Amino acid sequence: METQISYILAIESSCDDTACAVLKNDEVLSNVVAGQEIHEKYGGVVPELASRAHQSHIVPVVDQALKEAGIKKEELSAISFTRGPGLMGSLLVGTSFAKSLALALDIPLIDVHHMHGHILAHFIDSNDQPKPEFPFLAVTISGGHTQIVKVTDFHEMEVIGTTQDDAIGEAFDKSGKILGLGYPAGPQIDKLAKSGDPLKFPFPVPKAPELNYSFSGFKTAVLYFIQREVKKQPDFIEKNLNDICASIQHTLIKILFQKIEKAILQTGIKTVAIGGGVSANSGIRSKLHSYKNHGWSVFIPPFEYTTDNAAMIGISAYYKFKAGYSVGMETTAAPRIQM
Repeated sequence: METQISYILAIESSCDDTACAVLKNDEVLSNVVAGQEIHEKYGGVVPELASRAHQSHIVPVVDQALKEAGIKKEELSAISFTRGPGLMGSLLVGTSFAKSLALALDIPLIDVHHMHGHILAHFIDSNDQPKPEFPFLAVTISGGHTQIVKVTDFHEMEVIGTTQDDAIGEAFDKSGKILGLGYPAGPQIDKLAKSGDPLKFPFPVPKAPELNYSFSGFKTAVLYFIQREVKKQPDFIEKNLNDICASIQHTLIKILFQKIEKAILQTGIKTVAIGGGVSANSGIRSKLHSYKNHGWSVFIPPFEYTTDNAAMIGISAYYKFKAGYSVGMETTAAPRIQM
């Protein structure tokens, strides 16, 4: 029996990237992302500026995605979009555009949870890359999320561990800001850490119950440490930058994997798949690969599917579409939606 061909257009606008992708079943035909450099000078995303930029970018990005895919909008089977979580203004731009396009074309509208997208990015047909088998543990790590999710099906996911305050991505970025690095600081810390001593400066590992995380205390510890050392030696950061970054990254990776190890012991599931922007971190990727020696099956998405993108929204929508799922025009953005 031949597989029915479906063309799905996906829109992602949860934060500061305007993205659109077109998928042919589980194959990505185009994956266009327009970033917003305006936030760099503010050291973080400014919600009002983000939503305005989305309004400027969305039509050109959708048009480019369709052109790169080589199909006309009339050939689309469904329109999908990120419903949440994210910034309300940003989500509304993508939601409104998706609803209008689905209504005009008279085709199904499919809403997608942003974090489901990060998890299901592993199922994109990508150069014969292996896909995790159910059940598996998904570790979603980004600027806004740090979660351990038990995944038993494309549509059945249970959060078994989450951050009680800040996300690991924020811990990287705020630590970098303390060191005077630009935004986003996470990738810069990763790069500088490669030339540093990860054991030079010990930082505390916060305590959090069960499989949960906490990173706010870590950020405070880094701040107090830097203030104390700079007071004694004004050029301390400049002279020790690589070692500081290596020590910060080493500790954050230690915090992350302590709970993953505990989750494996509790669930008996030894298949781990990471996703989210911070999964691009080379130290985290290397550490995860090392657990293959402990009998883990590990899965890491291609770099283009780690940061926010629309292909991951499209693959999640594809499996919903196959199951006959769609939503009505009354659906709206949900910035704090739970998994």
